[in-house]
Amino acid sequence: FSISTYNKLWADAQKDLDIQLQREKEEFLQPEKDHVKVFKMLAISYIKYMQILRNLEMAHDQLLHQQKQAAIRQVLDGVIGRILEIKKEMVHLENSEFHYMDNILVDLQLLPEDLEVPIPRYFIKERLEVLQQREKILDQILLDAGLQTQKPVVTMTVEEATKLIQAAERARQGRCRAVLMKQLYLEDKRKRQTKQQVEMCPSPDAAATCIQKVCRGYIQRKKTEKMREEEMIFLGMVSTFVFSSCHFQSLPPHLMATSISQMHAGQVNGLQGNVQERHKEVFMKDKLRETEGLHIKEALQDQIGQCFIENRHITGKFPNYPTEKAGGSKAIFTQKTPEQIIEELVAKEKMALQNKDQKGKKEERGKEKMREKTPQKTGNKPPPDQEEGWKMAPSNFLSIIEEGNSQYKVFWQNRAEGWDFHQDHDPELIKEEKREEVEEEIRVQVDELMQQKLKNLKLAVDGETSGKQKKGKKSQKVREAMMSLVLRTIDSLYKELVENELLIKAKTVNLSNYVGEYNYLGSTLRQVDVEPMPSLADVRQLVALYGILPLGSPVVHEKAPLVKAILLAGPPGVGKKMLVHAICTETGANLFNLSASNIAERYPGKNGLQMMLHMVLKVAKQLQPSVIWIGDTEKIFSKAVPKARDDANPEQLAVMLPKFLKALKAQDRVLLVGTTNRPFDASLKPFCNIYQKIIPIPRPDYSSRFGKYFNQVLWKHIILQNGGVITNSVNISCLAKLSDGFTQGHIVQAVQAVLSELRLLQMTRKPLRTEEFVNSLATQDPVYKEEEETFK
Repeated sequence: FSISTYNKLWADAQKDLDIQLQREKEEFLQPEKDHVKVFKMLAISYIKYMQILRNLEMAHDQLLHQQKQAAIRQVLDGVIGRILEIKKEMVHLENSEFHYMDNILVDLQLLPEDLEVPIPRYFIKERLEVLQQREKILDQILLDAGLQTQKPVVTMTVEEATKLIQAAERARQGRCRAVLMKQLYLEDKRKRQTKQQVEMCPSPDAAATCIQKVCRGYIQRKKTEKMREEEMIFLGMVSTFVFSSCHFQSLPPHLMATSISQMHAGQVNGLQGNVQERHKEVFMKDKLRETEGLHIKEALQDQIGQCFIENRHITGKFPNYPTEKAGGSKAIFTQKTPEQIIEELVAKEKMALQNKDQKGKKEERGKEKMREKTPQKTGNKPPPDQEEGWKMAPSNFLSIIEEGNSQYKVFWQNRAEGWDFHQDHDPELIKEEKREEVEEEIRVQVDELMQQKLKNLKLAVDGETSGKQKKGKKSQKVREAMMSLVLRTIDSLYKELVENELLIKAKTVNLSNYVGEYNYLGSTLRQVDVEPMPSLADVRQLVALYGILPLGSPVVHEKAPLVKAILLAGPPGVGKKMLVHAICTETGANLFNLSASNIAERYPGKNGLQMMLHMVLKVAKQLQPSVIWIGDTEKIFSKAVPKARDDANPEQLAVMLPKFLKALKAQDRVLLVGTTNRPFDASLKPFCNIYQKIIPIPRPDYSSRFGKYFNQVLWKHIILQNGGVITNSVNISCLAKLSDGFTQGHIVQAVQAVLSELRLLQMTRKPLRTEEFVNSLATQDPVYKEEEETFK
């Protein structure tokens, strides 16, 4: 597709977003008592936002224009956050994580596949180099520790190498002999032709005409070739390795340098283009610093000095200058009004304390009378929720979406781009971005000057000295408590966790590999008061919403409804570990394994366990996003823990996990994921306090196992994945019916048992048959319905 196609896709998405924002202003701000109508409004908004997200993600991934990508990225993060907010409202409304929108999809003439959550590709693309480097470091540590074996290099014997060289040399000699014979044949043919031409004696006019025809054709072909090359170079559509050296010789001088530079750029993998972009940015930055730097510096000094004077006029003393970590002079402007209000309140309280005791008693009596009167006035009124009905909660992302939408209308909607052939950047927008960077650099210099000026003012006017001794006491306490961790680098902690197998390598599995269909009878069953089992597609959606989307984007994780821990519960073989690895693959997250069986005897004692959690927390925060996986988590929260040594007691981890999760802030993209086969063996109260979201994973239903008219076919997917070929002798419908009660793990084991190396070699003359898979499946025990009901 061309660039105009994705520009149009972006424009259509912005139009749909504008319509959706107008619709929300009309509907969501008005109270509504009918819960059915409320759910329909939320479901329609959820579906519309999902379509907008899909189009924006496609445009962001395909467009190369830097400023366009930044503008789309802002709206993209806002739309993701808004989807999570609407999902939270739907959960509160229905008291369920699973929603069935069959009727709404029919009304909107959409397919269930339109509900699939698209995973933005920039989660990985923007950090690809970092992830590749980290993977190399991880592989090297595992090799050095002996936890991973290097793939053996296939070597050849001397006889095999000799035979290979002999075959290549004989082939070379054969080609040379063929070329020689062809030359001899052409020579003989040319001699015969010249003899015939001498005997026929052609006329001079015929010879001249033939020569002219050949020469004119040659000249015209060269002209056409040059024009084509010039046009392709001008449009920037020429490949860096298309033209060879002979082509360069035929180019005119003003284009030869361009072609050679393009060839060189291709050989160094595009590094020259990146260097040129950096030079342009540095040049713009230097020019802005020269032209506007002095004005910015003077304006900042005036503003900060005026702030000092205002604070001393109100409070009677100069304020403390914020540190670099607090933001420097930025914090002064952002916190100016709240500080003044707090200081005014403190001054009023001091004045009130100096008053007489009689006035204080009168004020207390007046407050008590007011407290007695207030319940009489409001006691007869019903709660506001019953009067008004449901109302949409305030959003943290609507302002981001509206800002991005207005930016699109101002900068991009009616922008003439005919002059921009390359579609890679806009100089004016780069100037605005670099102006902010220049201002930040100058602000650091101004902060150093104004800090010294503030000290001099305090000494001259108030006679105060710098009060930094109190902070030193606090830092000393922290250093004494965690000296061993503070003094160590992240690299050393990372290496220790890898060597102790607490930080493991995630398997490369995408969320789309978790195959499963939708439940098409969900709404019908709920109408007759029957709660349906969730489908595998619903599980896929929840993992994407609660696990992948927040971890992938810092903006979304910071402002969206915070989910620190999720639990995947289901019988063995339903793909719980696969989903954990899929979260890491889609977001590029580190994977920590804190299962009870994995941490046993690695860090003995309570102090050792605390030290391990501190190490994991520090590395996970520093190298975020991170996923902390606790397999068989019911063992940690077990109702009856057997008596064991204090060193290996898993219950200690359950006691420390609340403090561990409390240390995670909204800015920390760290997710705790637990998996369990027997959640009913755990003590429910601490279990539910840790895991905010519990996702039950069922056995695959018939539509997931068969799915004749859909892509999500479990049997077909697993057979093809293991190298099998499906023919008419394999009845997928029969296998889907017979495998009722079996999990994905059972089906994988049955297929792998049949498709051995020998069976794959025999497949061309002996096609696969249904009976082979049935016999292999019959040797396994299914998950019975009674066992699955316990997970509800």
